[in-house]
Order: sequence, then structure tokens, then C-alpha cells
Amino acid sequence: MVPAVRAVLDMAAFAHNLACIRRSVPESKIMAVIKANAYGHGLVRAATALSGADAFAVARVEEGVVLRQAGIGQRIAVLQGFVDEEGLRLIHRYRLEAVLHSRFQLDLLEQTELPDPIGVWLKADTGMHRLGLSELEFAEARCRLAASPRVRQPVPAMTHLANAEATGDTATALQLDHFQRTAGVVGEFSIANSAGLLAWEAARSAWVRPGILLYGVSPFPGRTGPEEGLKPVMTLQSRIIAIKRLHPGDAVGYGGEFVCRRPTRMGIVAVGYGDGYPRRAPTGTPVLVCGRRVPLIGRVSMDMISVDLTDCPEAEPADTVTLWGQGLPVEEIARYADTIPYVLLCNLTQRVEMAEISA
Repeated sequence: MVPAVRAVLDMAAFAHNLACIRRSVPESKIMAVIKANAYGHGLVRAATALSGADAFAVARVEEGVVLRQAGIGQRIAVLQGFVDEEGLRLIHRYRLEAVLHSRFQLDLLEQTELPDPIGVWLKADTGMHRLGLSELEFAEARCRLAASPRVRQPVPAMTHLANAEATGDTATALQLDHFQRTAGVVGEFSIANSAGLLAWEAARSAWVRPGILLYGVSPFPGRTGPEEGLKPVMTLQSRIIAIKRLHPGDAVGYGGEFVCRRPTRMGIVAVGYGDGYPRRAPTGTPVLVCGRRVPLIGRVSMDMISVDLTDCPEAEPADTVTLWGQGLPVEEIARYADTIPYVLLCNLTQRVEMAEISA
């Protein structure tokens, strides 16, 4: 049986997007960010498809453990590092690399006996004020790590850009200046995220950390992945399960917020916020049916949406509906729903079946 909702994953698009990034930053190594279940695409699946990456980045220790248990051999950086001795020992056991961003972690590392050194990254807070060490803390930590038998040398440094997608903003330039003051000009660094590696030449260092680009999505407001030369990996699809004829004045869905102004041929599509489709998607949000854009009408419910098929007379029950992906950029749906593409990709639920294609 064909599932009601499925995310069709173009596995060849991963390699295409990685190659595009390499052309943009030919002098840099690529640490592919596959945290949060690879932005909803499947952690091990993405790592396998991105086998050409030089390293991977995950948010949490358990994600790194899953990758190692699946046989992934590249370097794996854990962006949140560890918060207790158990996490630190797992990092050692599974040959992960911890990002150190607090004095607490440094103290714990010095107090914990390990059979041999681990790899670590030292993170500077250059203005995002989330994770990372201040300039003075960074200098102290660098000295302590240089003298520590617990870590492999040399220790590379990283920071995270808070507003790199705003190319006319001064915040990124200030962060880059701050990082140079904090980390110096000699050493192995990682600065650039997806927007940073495309828009800020000064952020291109020994390592770049692309995330959303790998999945074929643009990091820049108002742009789409194909405009960056990328291919969307995920296409979310469902099917029409019913068609009804409505009259002018008929109200549609919960709250009756949409009222037909003309004789309307309405389709019911088996997808809703129970699958991860955004509940805030308003009337007018496009979907693709038979290659045509048709508008959503009425509220999104848990299991269904309603669409206006009046101008798509060839549509019939069981026809495929594309919610986003090939031919309908997820960035566009995110704008309609007043959110960001990251949220839509990450929020798919367990009842969405993943289907891989090779091209």
C-alpha cells in the first residue's frame, strides 16, 4: 500500500549539493552538519550519502554514538560537547570530538581519568552570546588545554555566526574581527555556517560547517536552493482522498474561515499537522497537483488539508500532491506559514514514510 504521506529523498542531490559547496570553498575542509536527524532527512542515511564530507557535526553525544555504531568513520564533532562524566567517556569510547564552550567542561575534563587523549574544539563566543567562551576565558582555556594530557594537540578553534544571512548587516564583520582578536591568525579554525561560507569570504577558514545547503535549501531570505545551484533532497508528497462540489457561500473546515465565492471543486488531501505540515499555512498556500499550483483553502487540520481544484479539472482521487520539494521550494511554503525551512524539515512526524530514490 502506498503510504498517505511520504518524504521522497533524492539521494543523488546530497552529493550534488556537497560538490556545489566544494566549488564555493575549494580551500576548505567540509564538516557536514547532520544534527537533528539530519534536519529531518535521517541521520545515518544522510551521513552515508555524504560520504565525501571530511567530517560531520552533530549537536549531542547520542547522535555521534549512533553514527559510530552505524560504521561512519569520519571525524565527528559534538557541538554541545558533554555535560557530565558519562558523556565525556562516551566521547572517548566512540572517538568523537567535543566542542568545549564552558569552564565547567574544562574542569570536568581535567578531573576525569581517560585511557588516552580525546579530540576537542575550543569555541569562542564572538557575539552570538549562546555557547562559547569570552576572550579572557578563551585565552585561559587555551593555555590549560595546551598543558593537558587529556586532549590531542593542537586544539582547533571555532565560533558561530549569528546573522550571516543578512549580508548587509555589520554584525558578522564585528564577529569576524572579534574571533581574530580572540583566536589569533595562526591555527586551524572553523567559522562559516551555510550563509557564512557563501556570503563572507573572511569566514572561509580551514573548516566550514554547512548545514541547510546540504539539503538543497538556501540560507538567505527570499531565495531558494535552486537559485544557489542546489537540488532539494526532500519532496513531501501526499494524495487526494476525496473531491467535493461546493457552492458560493459554503464554508470550509474548522471555524469556517474560508467561504466559497464561486462554484468550487474542492480536493481533500491526506496530510495535516499530525504529519508535520504547518498548521499556520494560510489559505492561498500553494501545493502541486498534476503539475499545477493550486491553493490551500481553510484551516489545516490534524490529518487533512483542503485545496481548490476548480482550475485543475483533471485532478482525481489518488492523484499525487506535492507539498514542498521538487517544483515547489520549501522556502516558499515556509514564507506562507511565517516560519523557516529548517522548522518544516525537522518537524515531520513518525507517520511520514521516507522513500529513497537515486536520481
